[in-house]
Amino acid sequence: MNTGYTLRFTEEAEEDLLRLYACLIERAPDGGTSVAERALGAIEHGFAVLRRTPYICRKAAPGNPYLRELLIPFGSAGYVALFEIEPGEVVTLLAVRHQRESDYH
Repeated sequence: MNTGYTLRFTEEAEEDLLRLYACLIERAPDGGTSVAERALGAIEHGFAVLRRTPYICRKAAPGNPYLRELLIPFGSAGYVALFEIEPGEVVTLLAVRHQRESDYH
């Protein structure tokens, strides 16, 4: 019985999440964390999709059916997570960016 995919984070993906969180806190008018916390909640909700059905996400590179992107809606834009599906039901999160950023960091 499949209990779902294991989600693994690269160091770069962890740094991206910290960077995105810090950016939201910087932009908060009162220095509060409510928007940042809601954004992290939306991202975590998106990651739940990866734990269940990563193959429903769009392919990120021609010729590589395992490299994919997850669109995570939040506010007027949202986030994009780049990930790879690996043997043994493992999903490796490679990078996360805001949809308005030009590319992954």
